[in-house]
Amino acid sequence: EVQLQASGGGLAQPGGSLRLSCQASGFDFADYDMSWVRQAPGKEPEWVAGIDRSAVAFYLESVKGRFTIVSDSAKSTVYLRMNNLKPEDTAVYTCAAVRGWYLPMASYDYFGQGTLVTVSS
Repeated sequence: EVQLQASGGGLAQPGGSLRLSCQASGFDFADYDMSWVRQAPGKEPEWVAGIDRSAVAFYLESVKGRFTIVSDSAKSTVYLRMNNLKPEDTAVYTCAAVRGWYLPMASYDYFGQGTLVTVSS
């Protein structure tokens, strides 16, 4: 059974930090790029960051310099370190496995359940 178990969400103040984790199982982690996507209330899902099988990272422009995606293949886990959080980062964050991080979400092979991040004072 394929599972992508996300954790680490919660409440943070503006300017604060959180680290999300996504533990994968049930498929060969090394065969996939990994992405984080988010969906804010009332908005469409939005790709946030991706990392390819060579560990090269890619980011949504609005999170560049604040978010860092890292993959640990030994643990089949992908992380999203989020610094200098802003209220507009409030969303449900979900990890996904995909053959190419640049592909549209409709092409994603596996989605995890989300973890809620709320940025508020």
